[in-house]
Amino acid sequence: MNPHPPRELLEQTHSFPCKFMFKVIGQATDDFALRVVATVRTALNQNFDAPYELRETSGGRHVAVTIEPWVESSQQVIEIYNAIQKLDGLVMQM
Repeated sequence: MNPHPPRELLEQTHSFPCKFMFKVIGQATDDFALRVVATVRTALNQNFDAPYELRETSGGRHVAVTIEPWVESSQQVIEIYNAIQKLDGLVMQM
């Protein structure tokens, strides 16, 4: 199963370029949240971080990262999903 929505669905539901929200949950170790932010920055070839929020679970085992970069196309969205999928400590992405 693909970790991302189909390109056709992305193009039907979004007017590119636009902000796109990625939600990522991972282990709260090894700077997981910072690696998510850096992965998005690298995938977009930017020298700045997209706006993001962090939330840690009550037990402290996991962290949720919500990040909203400006993307130019559905292809960029897919590239970001694929890059995030490779991160160690990933539990889920939406």
